[in-house]
Amino acid sequence: MHEMPLIYVGGIPIDLSAILMLVISSVIVFALVMLSVRNLSVDNPSRLQNFMEWVVEFVQGLISSAMDLKKGKPYISLGLTLILFIFVSNLLGLPFSFITEAHEPVHIFGHVIEATKNLTHGEHVEILWYKSPTADINVTAGLAIVVFVLMNYLGIKLNGKHYFKHYIEPFPIFLPLNIIENLAKPVALAIRLFANIFAGEVLITVILKLGIFSIPFLAVWQGFSIFVGALQAFIFTILTMVYIAQMTIHEEEAH
Repeated sequence: MHEMPLIYVGGIPIDLSAILMLVISSVIVFALVMLSVRNLSVDNPSRLQNFMEWVVEFVQGLISSAMDLKKGKPYISLGLTLILFIFVSNLLGLPFSFITEAHEPVHIFGHVIEATKNLTHGEHVEILWYKSPTADINVTAGLAIVVFVLMNYLGIKLNGKHYFKHYIEPFPIFLPLNIIENLAKPVALAIRLFANIFAGEVLITVILKLGIFSIPFLAVWQGFSIFVGALQAFIFTILTMVYIAQMTIHEEEAH
């Protein structure tokens, strides 16, 4: 079992591999978007521009399935960011892994990696530096918390009294249940995304233990993992739009 490059700063655990992979995911998405709009053309668009236009149209379709597109236009950039970032993050752990062996305590930025702290002579530990960021519950929880804060903020800002009124509907006695339902939304978002991506990477590790016999199984599973990665990015994004619509649009307006 590989260890994570975990350090403690002020008593707070920080996974260096998660931070590294978050940066890589962000750079890939940023580069992809910038390259797609570098030479915009109506008459002769590049393949990358065509792809990005398709993604934008796809996100618009997601939003229109949750709310009136006129009300949902401000969330196109949010949906585009989520689906691209999560999809890229889901796939980063598929191609290969980067593992180092430590035979003595390893210090980074003045802090020792936790897994190497108690190493003695002759012992070693394998540290995994490369993985999908979304295979870390802290990353998916962070994304879910951002969505949770945003949807409630927009609900209060755009839906006024109806936002607070829905907590006591259909009867005031339902207040505790409605609060629990609201709090459960980010939990479900975080765990669903994390569990699917983490399980996929664990299975890849198990398959690799088969040695040369793992090649056909690995090819099939990695193809399926691309589908799962795309599906989980889709689910996270569409649920985000549904939650925002529930909080910001009064039922009477929806009809």
